[in-house]
Amino acid sequence: MNTRFKWDFMYPSQRMPILARNIVSTSQPLASQAGLQMIIKGGNAVDAAIAAAITLTVVEPTSNGIGSDAFAILWDGKEIIGLNASGRSPESWEPEIFSNLKEMPLFGWGSVTVPGAVSAWVELSKRYGQLSFKELFEPAIKYAEEGFLVSPITADLWQSQIFSYENSYPQFKENFLEFYNTFFQHGRAPKKAELCKLPNHAKTLKEIAETEGESFYYGDLAKLIVEYAQNSGGYFTLEDFENHKATWEKSLTTKFKDVVLHEIPPNGQGIAVLIMLGILEQFDLSSIEPDSPESLHLQIEAMKLAFSDAYRYISDQESLEFDPEHFLKSRYLKHRANMINLKSASLYEASIPSKGDTVYLTTADSDGMMVSFIQSNYRGFGSCVVVPNTGISFQNRGNGFSLVEGHPNQVGPSKRPFHTIIPAIVTKKGRPLMSFGVMGGAMQPQGHAQLITRIFEYGQNPQVALDAPRWRISEGLNVYLEPGFKDEVFTELSYLNHQVSIKDYTNFGGGQLIYNLENGYLGASDWRKDGQAIGF
Repeated sequence: MNTRFKWDFMYPSQRMPILARNIVSTSQPLASQAGLQMIIKGGNAVDAAIAAAITLTVVEPTSNGIGSDAFAILWDGKEIIGLNASGRSPESWEPEIFSNLKEMPLFGWGSVTVPGAVSAWVELSKRYGQLSFKELFEPAIKYAEEGFLVSPITADLWQSQIFSYENSYPQFKENFLEFYNTFFQHGRAPKKAELCKLPNHAKTLKEIAETEGESFYYGDLAKLIVEYAQNSGGYFTLEDFENHKATWEKSLTTKFKDVVLHEIPPNGQGIAVLIMLGILEQFDLSSIEPDSPESLHLQIEAMKLAFSDAYRYISDQESLEFDPEHFLKSRYLKHRANMINLKSASLYEASIPSKGDTVYLTTADSDGMMVSFIQSNYRGFGSCVVVPNTGISFQNRGNGFSLVEGHPNQVGPSKRPFHTIIPAIVTKKGRPLMSFGVMGGAMQPQGHAQLITRIFEYGQNPQVALDAPRWRISEGLNVYLEPGFKDEVFTELSYLNHQVSIKDYTNFGGGQLIYNLENGYLGASDWRKDGQAIGF
């Protein structure tokens, strides 16, 4: 039956926050419901997060998949702990392999590191889960087998990404035929509200569920992946998969006002948020209106300074030049703050990657457990490498490596690349206060900082902070503004030497958030995504 109404949404959302004792907030309503089902069945926030993440590989494949990477930060009832489930490069990746290139590949096997998302599901379930591992897969398998109605923003991304691929890369379809067979089954992207089935995904998810992930790293699925790689120009060996491990991490922190922000340490870019907020602490930001050009100028300059450090020094922990804590010391942050010119924008030699595609979700249960979880292909569908008849599409995280000789993030064997995805948690007096994240490549630390500033500097309601218009820095002095700021902001920032342009909502990520209240939680979801916060 054809609908008679249009699919364009003409007005910004003014969503109401969700108030409940158990909450799941994700970028796709079916995934939110999958997570909440696990809590209703007797599971906890970790069970909910895993089920939602697995479901997202089916219902939002434009941003993540079975071959993604993942990170998490959670409050387990006693402490904050992080999980880094990013994969390493193949052991054979010597720098010489890429010596004839100007930048790391964005597509194909040369962009693929060992996928870590499956290991994140396994590790979280083993350590904290209350339900069986197989139960967490039930909603995703059902949607993959029986189909799901494609949500509007996901449908737009599906179409725009393939349009971009085909117009930017000659013979794209011929080079990535299995990708087409998997995601463009009717010779096109699925339309809004169209039923989409991914039977190969279902088959693979069943195998992962029944073997508790063993097959993906040690068994039949690993062998399929390696065999396909070796027959199609890839680099993987079975040892690359067998040696993969997700690692538990102590969070990096900074104090901002009366709260503490927790981020995953490098190889993630969370430290950029901490540096920026540390710089802003040197100013009396609360004396300036939140949407004023003066406030935005300070935030933009602090973010550029933070990026100039992050993109120079972030790497695999084994090749870091400095202890990340060095960048968070008060003396260093004051020195960086003194570099800001209040009268003009400046260049700090920051190098900003282009926007990426990611899914972020957060969960909290009535026992007090909170989970901040992020899972990503990196750029759209990722590498566009898909293993035949499996639905396993790989991320393109290898693109995050540098080709600069001697750089700590220079591509090399068995090494984790620079990573954009960053989950976060805020604590107050040693207790969890807010779990949140913002999707979208280099927008992620910028989104984190803007939410923290709006909520804890300016006292805005968390849903309002998500609804508010955003800024985003790009290369050089370029700044993107989202519609919603007053005209004087554009004018004044331009007067301060910022190269300002207006961009649509797709350039500013999308966030999810849970805030801890006295007798429950507040859940919020970003209007820039199809998502939903739900609870009971």
